[in-house]
Amino acid sequence: MESLPPVSATMVSSAPAKDVTPEANSNAIEWHSRRWTWGGPISLDRVLCMQGGDDDGSYAKNSDAPASAITLSKPLLLNAIQSMKLFLASKHDDSLRVADLGCATGYNTLATVNMVVEGLRKRYAEELGFEPEFEAFFSDLPSNDFNYLFRTLSGMVSADCRQRYFAAGVPGSFYHRLFPRAKLHVAVSLSALHWLSRIPEEVTDKSSPAWNKGRAWIDGAEEEVVQAYARQSEMDLGDFLRCRKEEIMEGGVLFMLMGGRPSLQRPRDQLGDPDSRDKHPFTTSMDRAWQDLLDEGLIDEETRDGFNIPAYMRSMEEVERAMAKCGGFEIQRMEYRRIREHSEEKQEECARDPASYGRSKANLVRATLGPIVEAYLGRSLSHELFDRFQRRVSADLGLLAKTCFYGVIVVCAIRK
Repeated sequence: MESLPPVSATMVSSAPAKDVTPEANSNAIEWHSRRWTWGGPISLDRVLCMQGGDDDGSYAKNSDAPASAITLSKPLLLNAIQSMKLFLASKHDDSLRVADLGCATGYNTLATVNMVVEGLRKRYAEELGFEPEFEAFFSDLPSNDFNYLFRTLSGMVSADCRQRYFAAGVPGSFYHRLFPRAKLHVAVSLSALHWLSRIPEEVTDKSSPAWNKGRAWIDGAEEEVVQAYARQSEMDLGDFLRCRKEEIMEGGVLFMLMGGRPSLQRPRDQLGDPDSRDKHPFTTSMDRAWQDLLDEGLIDEETRDGFNIPAYMRSMEEVERAMAKCGGFEIQRMEYRRIREHSEEKQEECARDPASYGRSKANLVRATLGPIVEAYLGRSLSHELFDRFQRRVSADLGLLAKTCFYGVIVVCAIRK
């Protein structure tokens, strides 16, 4: 997921955080009177990550949508590999270096890096008569579960008894420099750049017009909230591109796939259609789950309103403008695509078993937001939130008839 600079979050009180049992409502309210905020000594990059491990709530088990987006964009990435500059003249030259920025865990990152390496290996063998050595760098925030990632990689290597590349983990924010100048031949970032480096400061200020009352995210929010996110998004993408401009050598490839919205669609309309808005895991059911905790006396109103999901879906124009401002890259291809959440067959299966669908949707949200919600609420209350979310989804039979689409922007650029 996906690399953020060291922005902080801390308890207002100096007392250590502790879990709250949902039965003890008075204790929960007392704990939240010392509410966790987005500023202080605990860095956000220590808590914002995909859920590690391989259980039912892990990202490794709940990354079908990113996998679909990667599959959809695979021809564009392969085309970029086939047309890029060949850097090495002989097998005695330096190795080729590939980086996945915001790698998270599991199959998606490993499959993508394997595809890039094998595509380049084949080109060198066919066109120059030798196979170069490869280095692959997997980069994400320090909070990422690198242990699980490299255990998975080790299993893949032992399965076919072939080491495709020399691998290394690079913990850190992709909004900062991660590599020496002109180090990389190929850099990819898949389903990561819609995560922002920080919650805009004004959104966390209760006295600000940008205080995001009653919502966990920005789709349909007040204009002041949306514009604060848009400004943060512009700064973040600019920082990302300037860092990659330094790190990618001339002729190298930058390939980005991020959550996005189509041309001319307003920032306030992050998702594009009513059904997607109702069914997206960040919107209606999520807001109702937070409201359930408030109605049950487990949290106060300020705690509900103080939580914000640090994600922003950029438009094609916003991406193109950022790249033009940064300079140093030539856009070869940029496309907006929509990905259906489920196939028609899968959607029919969900309709037959709403309880199972509720569980799978809750697991998806845990995989994506679990660590940041737990850092905000504590373990017990985060469990209660996801439980309420699951109940809401399972009980809303009308939701099952709707189709959710995820928008993505794919960009392939060459370093000039």
